[in-house]
Amino acid sequence: MRRPAMRAALDAAAIPTFSGPRPMANSANAIRFLRAPGWLPPRRRVYAIGDVHGCRDKLAALHGLIAIDFAKRPIGSAVLVHLGDYIDQGLDSAGVVALLAAGPPVPGLAVVNLLGDHERMLLGGLAGDRAAATDWLWAGGREALASWGLPPDLPRENWEASLPTAHVAWLRSLALTHREGSYLFVHAGIRPGIPLTEQTRDDLVTIRHPFLSTEQDLGAVVVHGHASTPSVQIASNRIGLDTGAGIGGKLTCAVLEDDLVGLLAV
Repeated sequence: MRRPAMRAALDAAAIPTFSGPRPMANSANAIRFLRAPGWLPPRRRVYAIGDVHGCRDKLAALHGLIAIDFAKRPIGSAVLVHLGDYIDQGLDSAGVVALLAAGPPVPGLAVVNLLGDHERMLLGGLAGDRAAATDWLWAGGREALASWGLPPDLPRENWEASLPTAHVAWLRSLALTHREGSYLFVHAGIRPGIPLTEQTRDDLVTIRHPFLSTEQDLGAVVVHGHASTPSVQIASNRIGLDTGAGIGGKLTCAVLEDDLVGLLAV
């Protein structure tokens, strides 16, 4: 549907933006757009994917839907943003990292990969932080090591030498934030009342409350993962995209363009 017609249809139907169930399409032909709480410049699109958590097959399938949508609805420029937490919970952490470390997964789409708290724990362990290593093992690290074909009880000192060099380099390349239009993309969220430029690394990758419960203007509409819910959360100041892929839920992508948002899920 052309953009003017899409907006006319929204106006005519008076679709409520922030209430009711979120229509998540499992086909690129079935995306329904709602009014979004933020905006992007004209002819710019962002595909933002929530927490993957070891679900390599779901991620590949979602990339396939994105590729179909991008081909059917060309636009001036677009970017694919992964919101972090690629590893643990699901069965194929190694497969997820291998897929993303190989380069942009959708032809023609630039990609931004953000740091999640699970990657941060693993990276801390690789850097010699015993507490971070213990936390990671407790949060699913043993299963992740097994997905790389490594013993679940492999000593921390041997992790870096045993993991693929390209995978470790990719993990260390992950960004903390990404800005587009009025949106801030980040793994967990931000601390209300603190300027965007002064947010701490801890809050960006681990915060829950008061971020999740605040209704105040945050200086940007925050697109995030980290806090798992059965359906996408859309509020006036945030869009939450962790729909529990690693624990049996959907893997979800927000399609953002102009002042609209659509949802794809597998």
